[in-house]
Amino acid sequence: MASDPTGRNTRLSLTIAHAELASWLRDSAYPLWSTHGMDLVRGGFHERLTMEGQPLAEARRARVQPRQAYAFAMAPALGWKGDAAHAVTHALDFFFAKYRRPDGFFFTLADPEGAALDERVVLYDQAFALLALAESQRVLGPRPDYVKEAAGLRTLIYRYFKRSNFGFDTGLPGRLPLLSNPHMHLFEASLAWLAIDDDPAWRMLADEIASLALRNFVDPVSGALRETFDAQWRPFAGTAGQIVEPGHQFEWAWLLLRWSERGHPPARSVALRLIEVGEQHGVRRGVAINSLLDDFSVKDGTARLWPQTERIKAALIAARLTGEARYWAMADAAVQGFRRFLDTRMTGLWHDRLTLENDFVNEPAPASSFYHIVAAIKELADSVN
Repeated sequence: MASDPTGRNTRLSLTIAHAELASWLRDSAYPLWSTHGMDLVRGGFHERLTMEGQPLAEARRARVQPRQAYAFAMAPALGWKGDAAHAVTHALDFFFAKYRRPDGFFFTLADPEGAALDERVVLYDQAFALLALAESQRVLGPRPDYVKEAAGLRTLIYRYFKRSNFGFDTGLPGRLPLLSNPHMHLFEASLAWLAIDDDPAWRMLADEIASLALRNFVDPVSGALRETFDAQWRPFAGTAGQIVEPGHQFEWAWLLLRWSERGHPPARSVALRLIEVGEQHGVRRGVAINSLLDDFSVKDGTARLWPQTERIKAALIAARLTGEARYWAMADAAVQGFRRFLDTRMTGLWHDRLTLENDFVNEPAPASSFYHIVAAIKELADSVN
């Protein structure tokens, strides 16, 4: 950083990386996942593709369908000229037709035909339904039916998931431990709706979750965000309550910095501390690793793809808001780590897991990662253009 105090050279590097990643998306990833990744017979998107680009006939998590809708909703803004609207509706039509329960919630797992394999309801899946309903309107245009659908699902979440003190249960029926992660995605969905809908209930939801994060999820001493909690939102007993995930430090920081711009400036310092925790303690071998303990010792030093994307997003928004060269440098380093995961035999796929020996696990590419990848490249596009 001493040789680049303004971050100018780093931003040039990021501009070049953006051009290459945008081309990868436009020319390889979107075409591949809109053909091989899309089930043209039964509907929806496949759960995974082999490293040869072939779909697997396996169970499909509910979250994959709205995540793919999100990914393709961003496609026109990222330069893809294909039929993004068709891909979005293809995902959502299958999701609404196959995963909806009679009570209005969405169950968590189906077979390739759409028959229920696990009818449980988890908050995580409902959050992604809300996110897709908001972001899909980027390509479908204003959809009053989606506004009504989202408001109805939000009402159900408050009615059945809301806890008597703060926050929400993780699933139905409620059980321990309570988790910060589904709150994060509900927060993300709320922010997406705030950008397009003046319903004050979205602001109330976003504010409640952000306040819970600042008050209970983030440790007041270390500044790190925990994963699991007891019924009073205290760290859960044992090792589970000590886990700190670098990827979630970055992801929460990205969201809290966005929330801070909406009139909540105190969240900014908390978010920047989360970035510091993730970067100083959770980056090894040039990549963000999976998990630490709350003393910042390594719990799981292997690395999945998704924390690399969240590191990019957090660094870029911090760089834009602060103007500090160190965050541009962090973003550049994060992009370099991320790009290692895209070095596959067939362009347009990705590796998901990197071992301690710096070898990628030979396994199919999960469709669910596309949401993370697209969000990171979108943040990069917004930062360099």
